[in-house]
Amino acid sequence: MGSNYKAASRLSDLELTCSDLKTLLKATANMEESLRKMDNKFEVIDETLLTSSRRVAPLQSLAMATKALETRINRAVTPALALLDNFKLSESIQHKLLELSEKMSTEKSMSKRLKKLVKYVDCVDQLKVSIDCICQEGEPVIQRLQEVVEFLSRTKATDQYRTHRLRETLVTLKALYETEVDAMRFEGLLDEALLNLQDEYESILEQIRHRNVVELQAADKDDGGDEMVIMGSDLGTELEVELLRRISQTLAADDCLDICIDIYVKVRYKRVAKALMRLNPEYLKSHTPEEIDEMPWESLETAITLWIQHFELAVKAVLVSEKKLCEQVLGGIMEGLIWPECFAKIADKIMAVFFRFGEGIARSSKEPQKLFKLLDMFDSLEKLKPGFSEVFDGESGADICIRFRELEKLLIHASSKVFWEFGLQIEGSSDGLPPPPDGSVPKIVRYAVNYLKYLATENYSVAMAKVLRTEQIWKAGILSKPETDENLLRDAICNIMEALQRNVEAKRSGYNNNSRDKLGISIPLRHVFAMNTYWYIYMRTRNTELGKLLGDQYLKKNYKVVAEESAYMYQKQAWVPLVRILEQDDLEKQSKEAKVGLVRLKIEAFMKGLDDISKRHKGFCVIPEVDLRQQIRSATVKLVIPAYTEFLNSFSAALQGKSYLSPESVQEVLGQVFDDGDGKLKRRGSRDRTGGGSSGMDGRIKDFRRSRSNTSDL
Repeated sequence: MGSNYKAASRLSDLELTCSDLKTLLKATANMEESLRKMDNKFEVIDETLLTSSRRVAPLQSLAMATKALETRINRAVTPALALLDNFKLSESIQHKLLELSEKMSTEKSMSKRLKKLVKYVDCVDQLKVSIDCICQEGEPVIQRLQEVVEFLSRTKATDQYRTHRLRETLVTLKALYETEVDAMRFEGLLDEALLNLQDEYESILEQIRHRNVVELQAADKDDGGDEMVIMGSDLGTELEVELLRRISQTLAADDCLDICIDIYVKVRYKRVAKALMRLNPEYLKSHTPEEIDEMPWESLETAITLWIQHFELAVKAVLVSEKKLCEQVLGGIMEGLIWPECFAKIADKIMAVFFRFGEGIARSSKEPQKLFKLLDMFDSLEKLKPGFSEVFDGESGADICIRFRELEKLLIHASSKVFWEFGLQIEGSSDGLPPPPDGSVPKIVRYAVNYLKYLATENYSVAMAKVLRTEQIWKAGILSKPETDENLLRDAICNIMEALQRNVEAKRSGYNNNSRDKLGISIPLRHVFAMNTYWYIYMRTRNTELGKLLGDQYLKKNYKVVAEESAYMYQKQAWVPLVRILEQDDLEKQSKEAKVGLVRLKIEAFMKGLDDISKRHKGFCVIPEVDLRQQIRSATVKLVIPAYTEFLNSFSAALQGKSYLSPESVQEVLGQVFDDGDGKLKRRGSRDRTGGGSSGMDGRIKDFRRSRSNTSDL
């Protein structure tokens, strides 16, 4: 039963499986039919799509062409619209300029007016940018529009109405560009605004003034410094300087740079000139050597002093300020290449006037008194040199610096020539006068000593030594080794002193000393002259800068010793013969009666000789130096009075019955011999007695009193 049950179950499964297979085959047949029908439908759709695609293709080409046309038109129209916007912007800026111009014309407050002027400059810059954009973009825009119009006309890509409107727009824009742009650039409101800016530029430059240079000059004197101190001040307010800078850049950007520079140089030169004219430099009008030679010395001396002060003030105050202003205003143009040239143009005109006067002084006649003013000029230039090179640096200031150095060279040559010609004039006795008839110190000696004393002072010795050293270097070459400044100056002054000594000796030899009275008494003027002159030189030179420079040994050897020897010879020839009258040797062998007569003859001869020599001294012999006169008087008293006193005491009995001068009276007479001339033989003032004090003559004329034997030897 079990096997039958299993067989029946398998049969049932097979039947079920057969039924499923039949159902599956039927469904497959149905699906195949559906797929066939679907395939037919796809073929129909494919044909439909193919047909539709063929119909849509022309529309796609048309759409692409339309897009390309739109892009081409937009590329031409968009810049055209921007160009029109620039025209509108330009018009609005011009209206704003007119409004600002009207407000500026009615504004009375300077600060508010300057602030409005800043806005005005901004508008001018904006208008310039707008017009530049129009000029740069106008032609390309019109060209593109023209190309689009020609393309549309040629291709008929749009209707005629639109093409016509676009063509009219092109014609209008082209006409506007051709007629308005040039007017906007050269004849319109921009041009008027630039002219206004030029006027404002000139006005602001004129308003910026220098400080009172007279006050600066006084302040500089109070400082008392030798070295040049740059003391230029800022010119103008920050707003004024900023406005000038902005206007300069605006004018330069609008092809008005030449006009800007001309205005700046013209106005600032006038301002500098007016500032310096406050110093009243009338002396600068006389600048040729001939005109300077005709000037009185006092006027010329004052003019040179003023020139030194004004030259320094012009450089270190006025032109320094101008340089700073010039850099602030014009420094932003052409990368800073313009302002140095502008400053040089201003400075060159000013400095030329000062150089011209200085050159005239250096080329004028070489009179001795000019040496000190020439040295003053040279010394001032030396002190100015570092600061001068700083002010006029760079290529633009080269010409001014060259002329500065040329003036220094002229002053060096002139100073050297005046100095050496002075020595030649002294040696050649250029005064042309005979020796003083009274044996006094000649004027040329007084002048030369004071001249050299002044030259040896600290104020002039340094400058003179530098002149001599420079001259030596020029002659010997830069590689030579010149002497020290002190040696150069000492040697040069020694040459002058030797020339002066030769002049004195020449005058000394001009005296005639052969005239004596019957008693053999004479006044040796040649010795008086030598004594006065050499003592004067010694006393005026010692204890001064000149004396220190020459050395004490030099002074004693060349002047003091000679003066002492001359004083000795004066005593020997003038007073010793008078004392010899009182010699007693020839009285010892005489009888009493003969001795009395001879004694009286001697005393009478002595009195006559004393009276004669007194008269000669009072009229013809001068010892101007009080110290020297006192020493000579003292020595004379010591020589005469003891001999006279001894004679009176020795022969008092023989001289009874007649009145004779007492020793005190004779001493008083001797005092009058040397003192009666005080009215014209005054002690010299401090200006002529720098050495000061009295000085003994080393015993050479301490006491000319002689014993009988010594006196007879004379």
